[in-house]
This record gives sequence, structure tokens and C-alpha cells, in this order.
Amino acid sequence: MTEAELRSAVLAAAQRLNGLGINRGRAGNVSARGDLGFVVTPTGMAYEDCKAADMVFLDMNGVARPGRTPSSEWRFHRDIYAARPEAGAVIHTHAPFATALACMETGIEPFHYMVARFGGRDVRCADYATFGTQALSEAMLVALQGRCACLMAHHGMAVFGRDLDHALDLAVELESLCEQYWRVLQLGAPKLLPEDEMARVLEKFAGYGQQ
Repeated sequence: MTEAELRSAVLAAAQRLNGLGINRGRAGNVSARGDLGFVVTPTGMAYEDCKAADMVFLDMNGVARPGRTPSSEWRFHRDIYAARPEAGAVIHTHAPFATALACMETGIEPFHYMVARFGGRDVRCADYATFGTQALSEAMLVALQGRCACLMAHHGMAVFGRDLDHALDLAVELESLCEQYWRVLQLGAPKLLPEDEMARVLEKFAGYGQQ
């Protein structure tokens, strides 16, 4: 995509998140990788009031082009792109069920085989750190090892995908899984799938979908 196309696509994805109820108000942020950096949503602006020109391009040193101020969370977007070459887009939201679990500092155990959709036998919860800090970025990278999603303690959730459509699908699926897990927890200790079954599911997911 050209930079102009990336800006339009990032805005469309951010607006779609709000439309789906996965994100609300001005919380959360969205980015997509470009040739020389990435485009991210601006800080403190309602997405319905934004135009494509309001999206912010940053290079991999975190230097923004003149224009709007980038999301305060731009660091973890940059660091995910630097650490994970397969990441083409990153989405962070304060989705209700994901955030509820994150505020309990709990990840998602293998109660359902779809947990494997995110790369492993569980979805981890990153340690708490103040929003917008390098410490938060580093905590997230630990939680994302071998995974494409994590919860963020007392904060929300983050996913990355090969492109914006893929990342958006993963964000929807993660919030759905968080809701299911939250409901299961109301019934008591969850029954978990064994390690060998999760290994089989992970192998099947390696070739899942249209490649």
C-alpha cells in the first residue's frame, strides 16, 4: 500500500472496531506497517471525527512526520514490528471482557481449543506498566513470545496480524474468547484441555484457512 492508502485503511479499521463495540470512545489504537515505518492512529481524537490525513506516520526510530501527535502507545506498535517481522498490523483495545480479565491479571487458559488460534496453549497477560512507557512495551513483548495476542494487566488487549483485516479478525475472536472464558469462570474452575490435545490443535492451526 502507499502511505495514503495505509492512512485510509488504518482509519477504517479503527472506525470498524468502534462499530463492533470492541473499542469505545477514544480508547485503543491501530497501526499498519509501511515500507519505512508505520501509520498509527492519533492521540485523543474520536475516530468518527478523524480523516485519513489525521493518521500519523512514524519511522522505526519513533520520529513522526509533521501533523497530528501519534497515539501515546506508539512504542509498543514500533517494538512489535521490530521484534516480529510477520506483523503487518497491530490493534489495541479496551474491549470489555478482555479488560475485565486483564484487571484480574489473568490470562486465558486452554479451556477451549480456539485459544490455540493465538499461537500457543494459552494467551498470557503482560505485567502491568504505565501506559505509553517503554516498560509496557517490554512487558508486552515478553507476553507475546510465540503468540500473536496478549492481555495487558489493568489495561486491555493487543493483537497483531499479517494485515489489518487479519488483525481485526483476531481482535474480534479474542474478545469473543474472553467473554466465553469470563462466563465459564462464573461456574467455577474451568476444565482444561490436556497438553497433547493443544499440541494437536496447534499443528492443525498451522495450516488453517486460506494461505
